Amino acid sequence: MVTIRPATDADMPAIHALMFELAVYEKSPESVQTTPKEYLEDFRNGLFESFVAEMDGKVVGMTLFFMAYSSWRGKMLYLDDFVVNEPFRRFGVGQKLFDAFLQEARTRGCRLAKWQVLDWNEPAIKFYEKNGAEIEEGWWNVKVYFEQE
Repeated sequence: MVTIRPATDADMPAIHALMFELAVYEKSPESVQTTPKEYLEDFRNGLFESFVAEMDGKVVGMTLFFMAYSSWRGKMLYLDDFVVNEPFRRFGVGQKLFDAFLQEARTRGCRLAKWQVLDWNEPAIKFYEKNGAEIEEGWWNVKVYFEQE
């Protein structure tokens, strides 16, 4: 039995651990600089929201998202992270989390939901295509990092 619910303060360590699991899967664990303490502070300050998937009282998956704005489309819900703990994949947990995220975007009156997927992540690409997502080609990620004191 899978339960999808909004995250609470108490879920931040589990959400951070799942995010780190995703970073390992994406071959970039050294890029993670956030801490569970920062997650809690930023969650409390409304910088992001999250849904968690629970099975037998344990958080086994999550989505991490926030409101954004598309100058072409208007209100948008941006999905920054979406991960299900490896042993719990293929039980429909990811679909339930993804459906909850999309429903949240609809409820908020968003014109689109947006996220990124790595070009080599075939299982994720197939999942998103199965769910009617349009995968754009030709756009490049652009970033500037700032050192924290």
